[in-house]
Amino acid sequence: QVQLVESGGGLVQPGGSLRLSCAASGIIFGIYTSTVGWYRQAPGKQRELVARIISGVTTNYADSVKGRFTISRDGAKNRVDLQMNSLKPEDTAVYYCNLIFGGYDYWGQGTQVTVSS
Repeated sequence: QVQLVESGGGLVQPGGSLRLSCAASGIIFGIYTSTVGWYRQAPGKQRELVARIISGVTTNYADSVKGRFTISRDGAKNRVDLQMNSLKPEDTAVYYCNLIFGGYDYWGQGTQVTVSS
């Protein structure tokens, strides 16, 4: 059974940093044959793409996080991270890890990120 487990969320002050991690189990996905990413959903809003790595080559970021967030993956550890710097209150949301591989779409359970003073 495939599981994606996020960690690293929490409460942080504006301007602070957090690092989210997503560990995959039950599957070994190839770097060049998968898409991994992070999405977020704020209260009352639709889920939106934050960042993703397509086939290990192309990286996409939402305009609102460019220059502040960095996505990375560790193939050996089957993990994808999201480094978030210069956090703003509008970054507050539940963050979800996503994996697309072998024609399937997998999601984690989400981790809450709250940016507030």
